[in-house]
Amino acid sequence: MRHSESHKTHRTGWLRAAVLGANDGIVSTASLLLGVAASGASTQALLVTGAAGLVAGAMSMAAGEYVSVSSQADTERADLARESKELAANPDQEHAELKAIYMGRGLDAALASSVATQLMAHDSLGAHARDELGISDTLAAKPVQAAFASAGTFALGAGFPLLMVAFLPAAMLMWGLAGSSLVFLALLGLLAARAGGSPVMSSIVRVTFWGALAMALTAGVGAMFGVVA
Repeated sequence: MRHSESHKTHRTGWLRAAVLGANDGIVSTASLLLGVAASGASTQALLVTGAAGLVAGAMSMAAGEYVSVSSQADTERADLARESKELAANPDQEHAELKAIYMGRGLDAALASSVATQLMAHDSLGAHARDELGISDTLAAKPVQAAFASAGTFALGAGFPLLMVAFLPAAMLMWGLAGSSLVFLALLGLLAARAGGSPVMSSIVRVTFWGALAMALTAGVGAMFGVVA
């Protein structure tokens, strides 16, 4: 009988960036709008503020992700280059290192040596990258992918609270914006959990709690220092 398993690890690179971007888009934009709204600003001022925050936030996310993930990629490339030189200069020592790794995972000495020999014959650098350095194609840093995922999902997330400002009446703007943003965050937590195969409730609670805290604090600042015209 054929047995198949469905794992989600291959999604961690883009999923992390996407969830971070969407979460930041909702939380930062909703918090910004609530803070400005609490100061007594008009709907037009809120729309301008939200639009500016969306563009600035998306670009900031893209730049931040690209720079940070590029740094990770640079480190990985440097480690691989160093490992390639070590393999060429001292293959026996590198074989011994790989053998020791497999023995540490539970293989006996003879089998560990055999596995190390066969894997190094097939792809020596790949074997050491994966088992010694912890670098694999699945988890390797991808700066451009991370930048686009973060920027795109930030803009998408930021668009929801901005739409609420455009359509909600002024009398229910504060509570409507806060409530709808929490719903959006809960949906994001649900989608992230489903995509990653993780527990749903803990994901929802995590994103809604921190989102509610951020919005409450920012609204408090706006109410404290704002001046109603």
